[in-house]
Amino acid sequence: MKITELSIVFILIFFPLFWIISLHSQDAEEAQYLGHRYRLALQNAVMDAGAVMHQNEKQNDEAGYDSTKFVKADKELALATFTQTMALNMGIQDDPAAIQNMFNYIPAVILLDYDGYYMLSKETEMTGNSESSFRQVWSPKKPYTYSDSNGSSINFTLDGYVYAYDAIAGRWIEGFQKELASNTEIPLLQDADIFEQVRRSRIVTTVQDDLAHVINRHNEFSRKNGVSYTFTMPLISQEEWYNSINDSGIMAFIQGIAVGDQKINNYAIGGGRLVKKKAIVGGVDPLTGIKYYYPSTCGNGYRAEEVFTDAKQAAAQGYFEYNCSIH
Repeated sequence: MKITELSIVFILIFFPLFWIISLHSQDAEEAQYLGHRYRLALQNAVMDAGAVMHQNEKQNDEAGYDSTKFVKADKELALATFTQTMALNMGIQDDPAAIQNMFNYIPAVILLDYDGYYMLSKETEMTGNSESSFRQVWSPKKPYTYSDSNGSSINFTLDGYVYAYDAIAGRWIEGFQKELASNTEIPLLQDADIFEQVRRSRIVTTVQDDLAHVINRHNEFSRKNGVSYTFTMPLISQEEWYNSINDSGIMAFIQGIAVGDQKINNYAIGGGRLVKKKAIVGGVDPLTGIKYYYPSTCGNGYRAEEVFTDAKQAAAQGYFEYNCSIH
């Protein structure tokens, strides 16, 4: 066989292979580009949503931990901001149908609030119309709960403050763990290190378990809507999970968008900047009965009565400044 004939045979055999490899490389490059674009869009969306989730019309509603003054997360504003940023970054801001379809690939959005979380997911809507029988809805707030073998229960928060039921004493208590340790027999509140380990672990596993359930249910809805992709739990390291509960914020996941022969699978976490701001505690000197305000990190042993976002609010309620550096 002549060299020319061998060359023709070589081209006929290997050209299709090279062509397929070239197509796959192009798909991989396009997937990498769009993957970065979607990841950036998702990150921007959760950051924008996290930034507005605690905008409150009444300033005095942002003062402390009790139910009448607690900072309320605005779920709808956060969702509207998230949706708008995603749509703008994906170039579909003027296409309501495309925006609705986008949520077929977002199995869940989690809003981590100070004393509980909300989960946005698809739910069945009884409309009689199969094409519009599913909609995105927020769950009720789900607390970060823990219970022990004695029947006592604790509702954790994103810092050391707790709402607890002491089953032995038959009463509800609330406060920072270090303040309650001497006032209750609840075992978990006696050791600060163990308390912190259990608190973080419990919050993370509670959200993870709920997310797994929501993703499984999203797969059922997706199959009915013609989406063949199987949604799975995102591959988030345990360290990143723990970091996500250092502050209130938004977590969102996007999966299954086809790019060539690739599938997009990304997640993003954005903080709401609520807990990281040092709280101002209003406490009472047990010896004199005088009311003082001080940073939450000040260990003076006073009985905490209220928590404020700044010193001005504390002073307006009749508290005097306590200088921790002198004492």
